[in-house]
Amino acid sequence: MSKPSVRTGSILIKIERPSLLIGLALVALVILAVPLPAFSQSCALCYTQAASSGARTIQALKSGILILIVPPTLASVGMIFIGYRKRNQVRRDSSGGPDQDW
Repeated sequence: MSKPSVRTGSILIKIERPSLLIGLALVALVILAVPLPAFSQSCALCYTQAASSGARTIQALKSGILILIVPPTLASVGMIFIGYRKRNQVRRDSSGGPDQDW
């Protein structure tokens, strides 16, 4: 069975991973389908309160934002790194049966 290919002009492009192409197309479709005003939504009350508060409150808000964003981001990057490093340890031998010695 041959791999899918796409002809663009005189260039023939072989698609190695059709699922990746489908995934990228779906992400692009979702981004284009979301209305532009949805990206600029914010709480007017929160903005007004932050703008009228003092320097200590603004610093506290900045610290709170960092505390809420940085740890989950680092944890996600760490899990991706560990998964990438351990990816070959999970694969099983195709000849393994119920009497396989662990």
